[in-house]
Amino acid sequence: MTAIAAVDRRWGIGSAGGLLADLPGDRGYFRERTLGKTVVMGRKTLESLPGGRPLPARVNLVLSRNSSFRADCEVFLSAEDCLARLARLDPAEVYIAGGAEIYKLFLPYCDTCLITKIDAFLPADSFFADLDADGAFTCVWEGEPRSENGFTYRFTRYARAGAPLAGGGNG
Repeated sequence: MTAIAAVDRRWGIGSAGGLLADLPGDRGYFRERTLGKTVVMGRKTLESLPGGRPLPARVNLVLSRNSSFRADCEVFLSAEDCLARLARLDPAEVYIAGGAEIYKLFLPYCDTCLITKIDAFLPADSFFADLDADGAFTCVWEGEPRSENGFTYRFTRYARAGAPLAGGGNG
C-alpha cells in the first residue's frame, strides 16, 4: 500500500477540513498516481471533495464511525473490515488518501509514501507522521522544486526500510 499526501514543513496536511495550499500540480500528480486504483479515505475527506462525491475512475473505500453514513462507494465502520477488503487486492494498487486519522491507522501497512513537501510553515490542525524522524522510512527520491500559487514544493518518495522500491526510484 502507498500513502499519498501533501505536507508542510511540520508535516501538517490540513486546516479546518481543507487542504493547506491550492497546488494544481499536486492535484494532477495525485490524479495520475491514483487513477484506476483503489483509494482509502475517511468520511471527512470524502465530504471535502467536490460535491462530497467519490473520486471518479477509482474504487473508493471510506471509513466512518457513523453506521448510518451512506455514500456512492463502499463504506466501512472499522479499519479491520476495510483491511479484510484490501487483502483481496494488489497492495501496489491501493492508495491511502487521508485524513490524519486514516493515515495513522493505515501507515503501518504501507511500504511506500508519496509525499509532496511544501516548503512553508502553514496553519495546520491535522498532521501526517514525520517520516524524516521515523526510522521505519527513508526518503529514496526527491523531485526538482516546483513553484505554484506562491508556494515552492517537491514530490518525494519514502520507502519502508527493507521494502522493495515499488514503482521504481522516481515519483
